[in-house]
Amino acid sequence: MESLFAGEGSGHDWAHIRRVWLMARRLATAHPEADATVTELAALLHDIADWKFHGGDYEAGPRAARAWLASQGATEVLICRVETVIREVSFKGLGVDTPVSSIEGALVQDADRLDAIGAVGIARAFAYGGHKGRPLHDPAVAPVAHDSFASYQQNTAPTLNHFYEKLLHLKDRLHTAAAREVAERRHAYMETYVARFLSEWDGVD
Repeated sequence: MESLFAGEGSGHDWAHIRRVWLMARRLATAHPEADATVTELAALLHDIADWKFHGGDYEAGPRAARAWLASQGATEVLICRVETVIREVSFKGLGVDTPVSSIEGALVQDADRLDAIGAVGIARAFAYGGHKGRPLHDPAVAPVAHDSFASYQQNTAPTLNHFYEKLLHLKDRLHTAAAREVAERRHAYMETYVARFLSEWDGVD
């Protein structure tokens, strides 16, 4: 994965994957019932073929993970469990529920969402916006609470809207107590940042 994502500049790079992997391991210390192999493989492979970079194909990631795991001799049971976690991990819109079916899915989804908030999350949001050629902010474009995955996929709004459409809601969508504790600090930092951004936007402050 480190080799595959070398030079990636949208914020979905090896450093992101590594942070999600390390955070999933950290969160798992409070959940000994979680299968460490499933958790770590799913964390490491969760962005192997992200739909955002594969024409909106939500199954590209699970397929790519399956192919790689099969090439390494993984059992069908392991492949299916990792595939399921990867299929469930992504945010699909503010109005779309994204439940998980296992503790491993909860750990990886929480770890991925924690990396979307706080100081690093802010940097990643603007890196992705720049990658897509989006403006930083446009007060004339209102945030949208996307009520379907299709609507969310088609979103082209300015980057600041992403805070209102996703990032500022993530702390309330976490599954584990340990993740919620981390999220409180990161969320507070984002709120301060957004307030400061808006106070500076018109060159007044």
